[in-house]
Amino acid sequence: MTASEVVAQLRAELGERVDVSVAALEDARSDKSGHASAGPPLAVVHAASVADVQATLRIAHRTGTPVVTRGAGTGLAGAANAGPGEIALSVRAMDRILEVRPDDLLAVVEPGILNADLNDALAADGLWWAPDPASRAISTVGGNIATGAGGLLCAKYGVVRDAVLGVDLALADGRLLTLGHRSVKGVTGLDLTSLVIGSEGTLGVIVGATLKLRRLVPGHRRTITATFPDVRAAAVGAAAVTASGVQPAIMELMDSASLGAAHALLGLPAPTPGAAQLTIQTDGPAAIDEAESIAGTLGGLGADVRLAADDAEAEQLLTVRRSMHPAMESLGTALIEDVAVPRSRLPEMFDEIARVEREYGLRIPTVCHAGDGNLHPNFIFQGSEVPPEIWAAADDLFRAALRLGGTLTGEHGIGVLKRRWLADELGEDQWELQRQVTRVFDPTGILNPGKVFTP
Repeated sequence: MTASEVVAQLRAELGERVDVSVAALEDARSDKSGHASAGPPLAVVHAASVADVQATLRIAHRTGTPVVTRGAGTGLAGAANAGPGEIALSVRAMDRILEVRPDDLLAVVEPGILNADLNDALAADGLWWAPDPASRAISTVGGNIATGAGGLLCAKYGVVRDAVLGVDLALADGRLLTLGHRSVKGVTGLDLTSLVIGSEGTLGVIVGATLKLRRLVPGHRRTITATFPDVRAAAVGAAAVTASGVQPAIMELMDSASLGAAHALLGLPAPTPGAAQLTIQTDGPAAIDEAESIAGTLGGLGADVRLAADDAEAEQLLTVRRSMHPAMESLGTALIEDVAVPRSRLPEMFDEIARVEREYGLRIPTVCHAGDGNLHPNFIFQGSEVPPEIWAAADDLFRAALRLGGTLTGEHGIGVLKRRWLADELGEDQWELQRQVTRVFDPTGILNPGKVFTP
């Protein structure tokens, strides 16, 4: 069937929700990874309901047309990039909170709601949803679930997988599954909810989610910075905090290059050359005592430790960290990578980054969720295509993370950018088994083809 015939069927069923404008098609080609598809998709469907999603999938299934699900397009692995011959199915307009149950600590939401908007609404009931990606102001809950996203608070409050009780999933042929449960406990059958989390649109389209909420943390937060002469010393400091048994809510590490770029973007005074910084926040009733304990640990390692004077200064310190992505974009095209290692191996991973910088003649600005060992090395280049030498350096760095007992991705997902390394981590048998699982959900292979498991 021709592309025009597919579009005609979509329009007959969905009317003005089918968008073939040049701007919409071009926007659907890319995300925040810097990668774009080879060309525009055949149409963008702006779904406003579960019925819209099901109608789109039924047409796609009947005509054999691939479908790529999109939210806000803030992903960093190219997983939501739609290309020639594909339908871009946007669920961004499905952004309602359907139910909040403070007594059961749960909410039911549509996938297009933004993280920040959700928590603003929940605050009225003294509640919050803990996942806290740096992109929380612009990323959707559905996208978080699809990629298995993380963020600044993961070490203490968990990742998305720890905060989802169930999902509503539209299958490739339009059938609707309700997965998971509303109870705190539930072990009936296989845990298909966890299987869907992080599946990057390869198993179905997430059209709703039942979320596990928390009550707002009582007491005041305490935020400290610890400045070290170099990044390895800062990594040693972060590992020491973890080993001490104190669990901060946030512990972020910025090397000198990333710290300098963020300060320049925000118009702040330039930091000391070569210096790296830990930004740490404690919360809850023991926040003051925990901050003092951490300050003692880091001060004993030679850090210059400073307590934020007030909430405004604390928020500015976190704004510096959250500005990492635009700061990197100000330097050129940024390939923002994502590996994780055991927290005790952070100093060794920074040694590996330094080695790769020397051997490939690169500067790799790096930030790190030091509380959980998740690093974001940034490869900066000019132009739209990643140069071969950048990929060679990234390959070296990925394999170093695996040697240290780590993983290829802590929160961004595989998408397009990391599919060539997936079998290296999983092993051939597990890689093929996971491919077979996707075929059970999507026998004709129309859901997000070319992503994750494509050789």
